[in-house]
Amino acid sequence: MSPLRQRMIDAMIVRGLSERTIECYTESISRLSRHYGNVNPARLESAQIEAYLLHLVKDRHLSYSSVNHAASASRFLFESVLGRPTELRHLRPPMAKVPQKQPELLSRQEILRLFEACAHPGHRMLLQTLYAGGLRISEACCLQVADIDSSPDRMTLRVRAGKGAADRYTLLSPSLVALLRAHCTAYRCHKHSPGWLFAHPRTGQPLSADYMQRVYQRARHKAGIMKMGSTHTLRHCFATHLLEGGVDLYTISRLLGHGHISTTTRYLHLISPQFKPTPGVDPLDLLAALTPF
Repeated sequence: MSPLRQRMIDAMIVRGLSERTIECYTESISRLSRHYGNVNPARLESAQIEAYLLHLVKDRHLSYSSVNHAASASRFLFESVLGRPTELRHLRPPMAKVPQKQPELLSRQEILRLFEACAHPGHRMLLQTLYAGGLRISEACCLQVADIDSSPDRMTLRVRAGKGAADRYTLLSPSLVALLRAHCTAYRCHKHSPGWLFAHPRTGQPLSADYMQRVYQRARHKAGIMKMGSTHTLRHCFATHLLEGGVDLYTISRLLGHGHISTTTRYLHLISPQFKPTPGVDPLDLLAALTPF
């Protein structure tokens, strides 16, 4: 590991950045260096970085969100690691304006088909947990048995170091806790310390987010679902379906771990006026509301 890379990692650790952010930033800077023939990133000028960002858009056809990851990483390198004056404009790579697109939501019937199309019980359980708890894929992959609090007066699922390195609690519905109990028994989740809920059977290490994205896409294709998206679609469905069930916006914002409630208000535009709640079903128990055609 180069001294500069170690300095950058140390600077991110000191500032409390999440492991995922550290990984993304260091990889972004590595790709930037390789683009210019493995040059030391400290020797690059602002114009070279802007040219690289343009290359990502025009030649690589990456999304503006991906380009902004590279821009944020280079900003951190110049300002926090190299100590370049932040007020100088030429040392602040530009940030692209990301188009605001509404997510494509799955209907409840499509979610049911998606789960049925996922043949592996452990993978299906992870997808069900994403939907029932409104989790990000990285949060679900890092769940441990100890994060399940099934006490009648608690019934929560602990999310460790979510976005922004913040812990939070989300829903643990009766349907989800029953499925998780069966899952833990079948896969002996307590066998390997620290007790990952979703672990590789041979290594005992947690399943990777990239692997589960591929699992989701295979299940989506098998279920004949034409709507595009990723595992994050299930998180969008969680928020929208809770709103349709009458859950207030503030509660949903807390469950999602949003820093500002304005981030959650986007889901108000996705509510279906035709939806009628299933009689006798708790609106917080999304899995219980899934009914076969």
